[in-house]
Amino acid sequence: MRDSLNSSPSPSGATEHPPHRWWTLAVIGLAQLMVVLDATIVNIALPSAQRDLGFSNDGRQWVVTAYALAFGSLLLLGGRLADLFGRRRTFITGLIGFAAASALGGAAQSFTMLIAARALQGAFGAVLAPSALSLLTTTFTDPGERSRAFGVFGAIAGSGGAIGLLLGGVLTEHLDWRWTLYVNDVIAVFAVIGALVFVRSRVPTERPVLDLRGTVLVAAGLFCVVFGFSNAETHAWSDWSCWAFLVAAVVLLASFVLWEARAEHPLLPLRVLRDRNRSASYISVFIAGVGMFGVFLFLTYYLQQTLDYTPVKTGLAFLPMVGMLMLTAQFSTNVLLRRVGPKPVVPLGMGLSAAGLVWLTALGLHSGYAAHVLPPLLVLGLGLGLVMPTAMSLATLGVAAHDQGVASATVNTMQQIGGSIGTALFNTMAASTVTDYAEHHFGEPNVEAEAAVHSYATAYWWAAAFFTVGLVISALLYRRGRPLEETPALSPDDEDAPVPAGRP
Repeated sequence: MRDSLNSSPSPSGATEHPPHRWWTLAVIGLAQLMVVLDATIVNIALPSAQRDLGFSNDGRQWVVTAYALAFGSLLLLGGRLADLFGRRRTFITGLIGFAAASALGGAAQSFTMLIAARALQGAFGAVLAPSALSLLTTTFTDPGERSRAFGVFGAIAGSGGAIGLLLGGVLTEHLDWRWTLYVNDVIAVFAVIGALVFVRSRVPTERPVLDLRGTVLVAAGLFCVVFGFSNAETHAWSDWSCWAFLVAAVVLLASFVLWEARAEHPLLPLRVLRDRNRSASYISVFIAGVGMFGVFLFLTYYLQQTLDYTPVKTGLAFLPMVGMLMLTAQFSTNVLLRRVGPKPVVPLGMGLSAAGLVWLTALGLHSGYAAHVLPPLLVLGLGLGLVMPTAMSLATLGVAAHDQGVASATVNTMQQIGGSIGTALFNTMAASTVTDYAEHHFGEPNVEAEAAVHSYATAYWWAAAFFTVGLVISALLYRRGRPLEETPALSPDDEDAPVPAGRP
């Protein structure tokens, strides 16, 4: 790809495009892949880690939850830190911290050490992810180049979970479960070197002001959301602790919104949320996160437990969906979005995703991969490829440069919280379905296997319902026509400039 300079001024006043910007995209893509695949790569390794470290079945859930809690609750803070202290600085800090936490987890000699490492991974991921997306937005300001860049980024964000399943299976089967964590260090070495060489730097000239009250409110609120839904996976919904945390989450997040409306230096300025296309994009990413993680989770169960696939074969089974998603991502951002706008593109993607999930409900004990699993997977890849990159591109389009970090963090927050909620909801629904089916079909042959397949179908129906709601919301909220080709208010040269002390 060419890195030639374009000397024509941009609408924002930038005099040139950043040199080596396509190499910058490669670095950002590596960082995003590292963060997204870590949501699933450890899952396949959990049984091996459990045998090695000797923790209980409940502990397996905490290996996943520790990462989600830290990541989900600190994302908005991480995004604001990128705005305040410089995107390159927080990007590199996030990379190094994530790598160090991964090394600690890989070397864990106890369950406590592993959980601490996973929480640290989540915390540094919350710094890294919004920095990566905001760097992408401020680096690619030309409309055509921005479309191509977001096509790549959206494809990584949408397929990272499936890639994590494949990579986790390969590493666990042929090396050791610890390599599902050590692999981040390999990726981080290349990403840090690339960031030091290709990503622009600027020294901040003023010390910023951080909204401490807003930070505490939103971090506590998001923590309660993730913890409450995670509790539902190991406790019944009737358990008081689930609802106590969820009620607390509502109170804290409502207080956060009220505070942000009058704070002098808000953590999340409400002006970021007022644009219809941007709000629709945040909701679309949330719904895609809910449905996407549900697909990965229950289709993995089906392939491994019903069809007896190995972890590696399970990961390979997802590759056609990943390929379809990547191809569609480029087409949706480079052609469809620029010609017809988001209003037909995202609703169509939502509808196709729902159709793919409904198709998956027909899977049975003796279904074959080529005839029964592959076609709905390809439809899902097509649908997600229309939704994810389009929504991610519009979620940051036209945001002032000093708000890019927090706008990017909101995108990541929506995807992460959606994934946490989807996993918890679908798990509990599937578990109750298994119990009901077994009770009503007691004594029938293969009742346990049939109950499991029936529970997966229940999860697919609910995920399809979420995408159907997403179709309606995106059709109503997105504006007609092509989006304005807006660029950040500051040039890419200012990407590491802090917010002046008197500016929210």
